[in-house]
Amino acid sequence: MAKGIVVYYSRTGNTKEMAQIIAKAMSDADLPTECKSVSDVKADDLLGYDAIVVGSPTYYGHMAGPLKELFDETVAFHGKLDGKIGAAFSSAANIGGGNETTIMGIIEAMLIAGCIVQGDPKGDHYGPVSIGKPDDRVRQQCQRRGRRIAELTKKLVA
Repeated sequence: MAKGIVVYYSRTGNTKEMAQIIAKAMSDADLPTECKSVSDVKADDLLGYDAIVVGSPTYYGHMAGPLKELFDETVAFHGKLDGKIGAAFSSAANIGGGNETTIMGIIEAMLIAGCIVQGDPKGDHYGPVSIGKPDDRVRQQCQRRGRRIAELTKKLVA
């Protein structure tokens, strides 16, 4: 049976809240999904999942260092994430604070690893974005992303 993981880094709790919403939506859509802080994940753990969602606060327009380190460690088994479903989300303090560049950095790492990344024609096209604490709009975007990841994963993983 297919399964997913949502990996996040969070200092204020905003990114963690988004991660929990996405993971719950994935599980509710019949894709069993774990939600873990990056500090509780080793790179080779990712090999056991069919869908990998990564969330980060925005630091100078980039993902948090511990998440970059996790991606760097996947070099040891480069090519083994090929075909897995990938997705990203981010939080920041300000509008125009680098959320989309953070998400794109995560997506770029996933694409290099061979992951399949699905955009969204509605709402947050690249991945859910929160300015500060997630509000109702952000929660809805997280739920939508979780459902879409689950649906795509179930279609592609037999």
